[in-house]
Amino acid sequence: MPLDVPSLAQALAKTSGASPDGLETVHSVLCRREAGAFQRAAKATGATAEDLLVACTQESRLFLDLNEQTEGAAGVQVRPIRFVNIRETGGWSRDAKAATPKIAALIAAAQLPAPEPVPTVTYRSAGRCLVIGGADAASRAAALLADKLDVTLLIDRPGGALAQAHDVAAHHGRLQQLSGWLGAFTAQWVQEQPIDLDLCTRCNACIEACPEGAIGFDYRVDLAACKSHRDCVRVCEAAGAIDFTRAPELIEERFDLVLDLREQPAFTMHQPPQGYHHAGADERALTTAVLALRELTGEFEKPKFFRYDEKLCAHSRNEQTGCTACIDVCSARAIRSDASRKGKADGKASRHATATAGGSGPLPAPVGGRVIVEPSLCVGCGACSTVCPSGAMSFAYPGTPDQGKRLRTMLSAYAHAGGRDAALLVHSEGAGTRLVDQLGRAARTDRTVRGVPARVLPFAVWHTASVGLDLWLAAFAMGARQVWVLVTDEEAPEYRHALADQMAVAQAIVSGLGFAGEHFRLLEARDARDLAALDAALQAAPAAGVKTAATFAVQPGKRDTLDIALAHLLAQAPAAATVATQAIALPTAGAPFGSITVDAAKCTLCLACVGACPERALADNPERPQLKFIEKNCVQCGLCEKTCPEQAITLEPRLWLADEGKARKAARVLHEVEPFQCIRCGKPFGTLRAIETMMAKLAGHAAFQGAAAERLKMCGDCRVIDLHSNPNEVRITDLPK
Repeated sequence: MPLDVPSLAQALAKTSGASPDGLETVHSVLCRREAGAFQRAAKATGATAEDLLVACTQESRLFLDLNEQTEGAAGVQVRPIRFVNIRETGGWSRDAKAATPKIAALIAAAQLPAPEPVPTVTYRSAGRCLVIGGADAASRAAALLADKLDVTLLIDRPGGALAQAHDVAAHHGRLQQLSGWLGAFTAQWVQEQPIDLDLCTRCNACIEACPEGAIGFDYRVDLAACKSHRDCVRVCEAAGAIDFTRAPELIEERFDLVLDLREQPAFTMHQPPQGYHHAGADERALTTAVLALRELTGEFEKPKFFRYDEKLCAHSRNEQTGCTACIDVCSARAIRSDASRKGKADGKASRHATATAGGSGPLPAPVGGRVIVEPSLCVGCGACSTVCPSGAMSFAYPGTPDQGKRLRTMLSAYAHAGGRDAALLVHSEGAGTRLVDQLGRAARTDRTVRGVPARVLPFAVWHTASVGLDLWLAAFAMGARQVWVLVTDEEAPEYRHALADQMAVAQAIVSGLGFAGEHFRLLEARDARDLAALDAALQAAPAAGVKTAATFAVQPGKRDTLDIALAHLLAQAPAAATVATQAIALPTAGAPFGSITVDAAKCTLCLACVGACPERALADNPERPQLKFIEKNCVQCGLCEKTCPEQAITLEPRLWLADEGKARKAARVLHEVEPFQCIRCGKPFGTLRAIETMMAKLAGHAAFQGAAAERLKMCGDCRVIDLHSNPNEVRITDLPK
């Protein structure tokens, strides 16, 4: 790599505050001929050892081994070691000579301390494995698994042959339902066959005795061919495995693992539960599944990827359903609505991943209450946090403050090193990293490939769907000219749609503020066959950005980060003179900001919408009949619109910029009317519209005629006084039901 060592040393010194003399030598074969230099660097004494950063990922395993075997006296403390790739991401490209600012940014970010650990989710597997399929395929799979696992076969179709040796439990049956996850699967099937495989000794006497040949070596009776001779029952008398009078039986058993060899999988979601493997008739998939299943005994842990704050959730109020964004986007179907809670503070999650024999996926989830996330099903995509408008759902592995610190460090180091027009390339740590590496290597051998440009900063995340609008706009405010998200086959279709919707919102905001160009884009690449298209996409021209990069810290709360980022962008907006009195229209899908419009001709100021609003965007006025609105708090969940009995409310996705954005934070009156005054004492109560509507609806009711109708125009106190002043008047409680 054509490294500019003095410039790189200066850039790192600006970022870390250390002396530039610390970077003196560039090693080219540190893992081999120069291994001694690495071992000397790895030595440390006492408790002052710092992380050792090696800018090579290809030989990371060798470096870790060398680190453990560092030469020196007994008691020497070996430094922790971390790695960063500056080769494929920068040094191996046509822009390598200009990549010093990017390399400085990558090294600066790699020097940050690791995020705080998160809670974990535990799985326990004793190795009970259910294999579903035909006799031949299931028997072959059982032979590959039985030495490590406790295998049970569910033979769901005729044909083939079961192994003669009775080594594993076997059943005939039609799978009715499969639910659960690693260590906690529940399978239900209907047993309809006359032959009980648990009792069958596989002596084959029934096969020889059957005059119609209705019994095969799969030990199933073809009931269509059977003529009721029952010779098979006679020859099986000792074992007693055949009973034609046995009623169909629903059997339910628990398993830790499932291998599905049927054509259609039991789980149709993009991310099936851990511990479930579908191979069908694919031999390669079968090999992969068998190798994975053989290792799934014992206790396993994974991070709990999400945090959920029910107080911020805009899913439901008063048995009306509002926002369902997280439920709709979850490809693992780990999120559901809990109708049984109806807003209560208690309640437990139930097993939600459920598959039917027809492969239709989970049973429909009821609506209402809060949302529940099943940690055992969550795969950590983070898409729920991306689409959540209120910030009730947030990604925790790592959290947004840690991601924001990485962004700020990278962009700041890049700028301090003289870098310009930074573009952020968000990609996954798995398939995304492999594609970026392949692009860098291709640039070494193919003159038509440019590689990762010097201004493009790769930003690896656990999953691309875990980074959304708040971090994108924060990155733009911190100096990035563009934010690109690289999606591969890892991403479910739901994630692509969600990311596209969020990007449309982000682009609408920055374009509305006057920043020219395309700032947010999804880049799609499946594998090496798409490298040419990816290479071309990365060569896009820079878009307009902020003149002064922000230095704020990303907040744990999504709305807080958005408010800070928007304030900076508004202050930096090229069109600041014109946007001050404008509102930026936002796409309907995925918009987390907006207003509502109230039809004054319909609204009775019943204030049902105020009680339904989960974010306190709507409020009343105790002194006057008014409906107030704080636009900053609105998340466009739609609960007010659905709750309004008069259908007087309409959502209006937008970003209001009046008074330099300050108007969004102030309460404004959406609708007000003159109060109705009590006809007896003159005290204001209710509204004229509400009283007129009530009078009209009750005009034909027998209990509200004459004086009773006039009493509707009185306040509560006067109504009681008037009622007791006329004791002989027929009351509503006296009327027959």
